[in-house]
Amino acid sequence: MNFEHTEDRRMLADSLDRFIAEQYAFEARDKIARSEQGFSTRIWEQFAELGVIGALFREKDGGFGGGGFDVAVVFEALGRGLVVEPVLGAVMAGEAIAAAGSEAHKEQLAGIIAGSTIAALAHDEPGAHYALAHVQTRAERSGDGWLLNGAKAVVPQGERADLFVVSARTGGADDDEAGISLFLVPAKTQGLYVRGAPAIDGGRVAEVAFDGLKLEGGALLGSEGQGYPALERAIGRGVLALCAESLGAMEAAKTATLDYLRTRKQFGQLIGSFQALQHRMADLLLDVEQARSAVINAAAAIDGEDRVARERALSAAKASIGRIGTRVAEESIQMHGGIGMTWELPLAHYAKRLVMIDHQLGDEDHHLQRFAALGRQALATAH
Repeated sequence: MNFEHTEDRRMLADSLDRFIAEQYAFEARDKIARSEQGFSTRIWEQFAELGVIGALFREKDGGFGGGGFDVAVVFEALGRGLVVEPVLGAVMAGEAIAAAGSEAHKEQLAGIIAGSTIAALAHDEPGAHYALAHVQTRAERSGDGWLLNGAKAVVPQGERADLFVVSARTGGADDDEAGISLFLVPAKTQGLYVRGAPAIDGGRVAEVAFDGLKLEGGALLGSEGQGYPALERAIGRGVLALCAESLGAMEAAKTATLDYLRTRKQFGQLIGSFQALQHRMADLLLDVEQARSAVINAAAAIDGEDRVARERALSAAKASIGRIGTRVAEESIQMHGGIGMTWELPLAHYAKRLVMIDHQLGDEDHHLQRFAALGRQALATAH
């Protein structure tokens, strides 16, 4: 299999890297990340103009990419720049709409790709512990429509979202895969309450609550109670995106650490000449390459028809990224010494983001268990 990027992907990566270097330097990024809005509308619109959002969607959905490697290329560049704009929400909500929505629903994709509609996937709930099928938010029939009650937690950039894709239970027990439905909920719908807060690694997140929220029948994505496969695909693309973002952040942290070892002197010598640090740096370089291999494997598998193979590749990548990202963060700071902990140094922010990515959409332990469970499922099916 040829893992080299196409000319179009290389051009997109080069353009995005150049844009981030020129318009999203660390000082500018830090100001944006700590702002009241949590991201820059101007940068978001420029991402759309550059085709960054369109590259994440398939041609049949109005984009010009949409493959696993397109997602990986874009998010690796975003990771290098510590970008906080709501690209992850566009990927996951857009995939859910594309996978389960009708032609009328898919008209929303044009606005997402153009940057005029900010979309968010509201799925995770308090106490779910990453379990994908754990949904307590309820949707009940009300005339020709639906009545929605419940709450969602830690929705990235949820305060500024124009449109939510919401998972809600229309049947079954709280942890059943069957009985989960997906709904399109405009942000201005009466009965929708959003409370935002700053995220520890920059940007903002929100708690979203539904109190007797009324939806028309057309708000349902796909068939009632059959939303789990589309939800799994949406979360899967989010997992790939986070793994690629982590890889970009690792590369930035690695480069910063190498530069520091080549310039910092102690006892009259460059600390990069000390053998103990050389060994630690060599181990770190190998770890980053292992992470890259995991991302490549997940990107290659994500569009496959074999669900178990796809989901195992994604969980394997996320578990590896969680472990390696934390190690890169720790080792980079250790080799920088005390200055590695200072707020003014970009490295501290990369380290924080690397650690937090492990806790988004399932941490290392969760995905190791999921990888094993999927393996047992595949074995049972084979026999």
